[in-house]
Amino acid sequence: MERPAVDKKAIKEFFDFCKENEVEFIDFRFTDIKGVWHHFSFSANAVDESSFEGIPFDGSSLPAWQPVDKSDMVLIPDPVRYFIDPFTADTTAIVFCDVWDIYKNEPYEKCPRSIVKRAMKYLQESGIGDVAYFGPENEFFIFDSIKMRDSVNCQYYEIDTEEGEWNRSKEYEGVNLGHRPGTKGGYFPVSPVDSMVDLRAEIVKVLNQVGLETFIVHHEVAQGQGEVGIKFGDMLEAADNVQKLKYVVKMVAHLNGKTATFMPKPLYGDNGSGMHTHISIWKNGKNLFAGDSYEGLSKMAMHFLGGVLKHGRSIAAFTNASTNSYKRLIPGFEAPSILAYSAQNRSASIRIPYNNGEKAKRMEFRFPDSSSNPYLAFTALLMSGLDGIENQIDPGEPMEINLFELTLNEVRERGIKQLPHTLRSAMEEMLLDREFYKKGGVFSEEFIQIYKDYKFETEIWPWEGRPHPFEFITTYSC
Repeated sequence: MERPAVDKKAIKEFFDFCKENEVEFIDFRFTDIKGVWHHFSFSANAVDESSFEGIPFDGSSLPAWQPVDKSDMVLIPDPVRYFIDPFTADTTAIVFCDVWDIYKNEPYEKCPRSIVKRAMKYLQESGIGDVAYFGPENEFFIFDSIKMRDSVNCQYYEIDTEEGEWNRSKEYEGVNLGHRPGTKGGYFPVSPVDSMVDLRAEIVKVLNQVGLETFIVHHEVAQGQGEVGIKFGDMLEAADNVQKLKYVVKMVAHLNGKTATFMPKPLYGDNGSGMHTHISIWKNGKNLFAGDSYEGLSKMAMHFLGGVLKHGRSIAAFTNASTNSYKRLIPGFEAPSILAYSAQNRSASIRIPYNNGEKAKRMEFRFPDSSSNPYLAFTALLMSGLDGIENQIDPGEPMEINLFELTLNEVRERGIKQLPHTLRSAMEEMLLDREFYKKGGVFSEEFIQIYKDYKFETEIWPWEGRPHPFEFITTYSC
């Protein structure tokens, strides 16, 4: 397979952009299996049109990528996806990149952006739709400090924020002003209880600066928690935008002497952070999810929903990709653990938002979180939904009751499926239910096995092998 032909017009526009903005450095970025951004930079005068044909780099130093004897990889810069870094002292253009496998002479099967592109191609070739739109809502925490220790005789972390109710009696230079949201009290209070208004405003301004269109901005339910809504896009654009959002939120917090995290459940007893994801499929400029079935959805949308419900326990391996994810997915914290759908019901894992008009018809998947790799999470959601459409999977009846109030026995008696309770369980479900991921060559068997090995070796086994402080409370004196 030949490498993609360079888009000379787009490349010229990129260099015109660099000249207009007096760019001094060009920073090439790509995403690893976990979803972490990596980069290297060149002086702007060292980059020319040939750079867009491929830039060699060492792929052996990245976890779960290439062995040392086959370490050479090639980055393929995307000439239409770039922005000016708002945080560097010298003007720097950041360019999104894909990874090319020189040994197989094809897009790298472990490159998350390449996986999304294969999923987008599969959607089009299936004839079902032209484009799938994704609208992620990434919640986050901003803390004043985080201390942690992981050693043979000590497992420890301590988070602090002035908003924390544990600071009600603390002296701040002799004064404690006392305005705090408290546990689960952070939803929409005005200042001074909401202490992050100016910080979120700065985040919004920088997001607008890097090309993201924002809308709702607010404090979330938990102490130190916030959310900034950004406009939806196609799968690739939406996943790229998550990377930009995370970068901006973390850096704005950092430059203000604070620390931001997208960790799902950093605070015990308070709400966690999700990545609620809105999805619709369009063809010929028409929203295919609008129709005359439940809540104005189409039969196709219902089958898409059925596919996600059927494969939900499997796709959790990608949408809820950390051991910490499953500390969020417990009843009582507005994080749905039950695989069911409903209209306006936030206790269901899939919600049909209230809206007017067929263009706005969509589904909101409430269980994903931001510890996932957005490229892999979005692909898993799409592939499960497409399997539902292709096999006309019935989603069953909606659940209109408050699912948070059901006991575990009631859930079992009703035969309602739940999301897995641990990352290990999610990975095991994924391995048992993985064939649909491989349609159209979107996920390869090799990638699935590498992903499984990586998660077990870097997260599951290390987490399972460590004593937890709570175990000392329950077990030490036995």
